[in-house]
Formats: sequence, C-alpha cells, structure tokens
Amino acid sequence: MSAQGKQQVPDGGNALRLSRIVLPVLVLALGLIVWELVVRLNDIQPYVLPGPVLVFKTLIGDWDVLWQSLLTTLLTTLEGFIAASVGGIALALLFNQSKLLEYSLFPYAVILQVTPVIAIAPLLLIYLPQQTAVVVCAWIVAFFPVLSNTTLGLNSVDRNLAGLFQLYGASRLQALRLLKLPSALPYILGGLRIAGGLSLIGAVVAEIAAGTAGAGSGLAYRIAESGYRLNIPRMFAALLLLSLAGIVIYGLLALISHLALRRWHESALGKES
Repeated sequence: MSAQGKQQVPDGGNALRLSRIVLPVLVLALGLIVWELVVRLNDIQPYVLPGPVLVFKTLIGDWDVLWQSLLTTLLTTLEGFIAASVGGIALALLFNQSKLLEYSLFPYAVILQVTPVIAIAPLLLIYLPQQTAVVVCAWIVAFFPVLSNTTLGLNSVDRNLAGLFQLYGASRLQALRLLKLPSALPYILGGLRIAGGLSLIGAVVAEIAAGTAGAGSGLAYRIAESGYRLNIPRMFAALLLLSLAGIVIYGLLALISHLALRRWHESALGKES
C-alpha cells in the first residue's frame, strides 16, 4: 500500500502540471473559435470587429512595419526598466543605511507612484526631448515596485541573525553584503518581475501621449494610427504583439528569479517538488 501511495503522488503531480498547461491552451483555442464563428455567422465587417484569422493575416502582411515599431517600444521599455532597477535598488540601499533619508524621500516616491503617468507625460514632453520623456515615463511607472520591494526585503531580515552578526562584530557593509542582500533577494526579484511589465505600460502610455509618427514610432502609435484610419485588423495585430511582448518579459524575469532562488528559497523549491 505504501509503495502504491508513493507512486500515485508523482502521477497526480504530473497530471496537475499538465492540466495547468493544457487547460489554458484549450480555453484560448475555444475562445478563438467562438470569436471567428461570431464574426462569420453575423457577417461583421472588419472595421467593426475582425476575426482572429484576419488579424493573423494582417500580422503577417504588415510584419515589417509592426516589427520596427515593436523594436522601438521594446528599446524604450528596456531603458526604463534598467533605470528603474538601478535607481530603485540603489535608493533602497541608501534608505536602509539612513532612516533619516528614508523618512525624508520615501513619501515623495509614493506621490510619484500614485500620480497617473498619463497626466505627467504631456509635461515631460514639454521640458525634455521626446525620446528622453518617453523613457522617463517608463521609469516612473516601474521605479516604485523595485524601491518598495527592495526596502521591504532589506528591513525584513531575521532579528536573530542580525543580532548574531552584531555579536560577532560585523561591520554595516558586511551585514549588508552577507545578510541583508541575500535575505532581500526574493523581494528584489519580485519587484523586478512587476517592474518589467509596468515599464512596458509606461512606454506605451508615453508613446500615445507623444503621438509621434515616422520611423521612430512605437506600437502604441501604430494602434492609435490604425484607429484613426479604421484599420482595425492592424490595431488588433499591434495589440497582440504588445501582449506577447509583456508575456515574454514577465516569463524571462520569472525564469531568472527561479534560477536564482531554486536551490535555497522556499518559493522556488516548491516548484521543483
């Protein structure tokens, strides 16, 4: 009985993992089929609602234009994400070393986060070069999750371990490097996962506010342009690319987090079992 029980647990776990993959794919396929049938049976015009087949054909036919726009948006997203990651982690380290600095500046970080970026973008476009303003918008949206998560992680160190380091006469730099940073790593990686998607959102919002055309325009402009021209299939194709880009960004950051934590942290060890 015990041997059979041991064999049933992995089988059940494999079935559960398989269902997590298969069920979303089935739901997606069913949704696309229903969508296509609704469009065809009701003879809905493409400028009202294109079917998924037409959207896919438009994606292939307009690939050159959409691909260049996607690269522009991804470059802005990457620049904003890097700036938010470096700035958020660095400022959180300073906050951890100086509570006076944290009490003085953290409220302004909160204000920056809760102010809608769509309201800030037009002002930035007045005072900054266009590309710089777009990157700053992406940075504003992605900055706070990195800062708050890193600050929380650095402040959540086990008091017994902190006392042990103090007992052995460790310096503040040693405690930070050997205790606080490793303990805060899951929080930091969690903040980076959130910031990756938010930097894409910030880039899209800034591109829409900028309203630029030409070779340097991103996917957000292509969506707005397609709406003005009633080219709804291209609008859906651009939106599909944006969604896929966000999924890929989150997936890459989740993979990096898993690889960094899989050998020692409970959140990753649970996925291995």
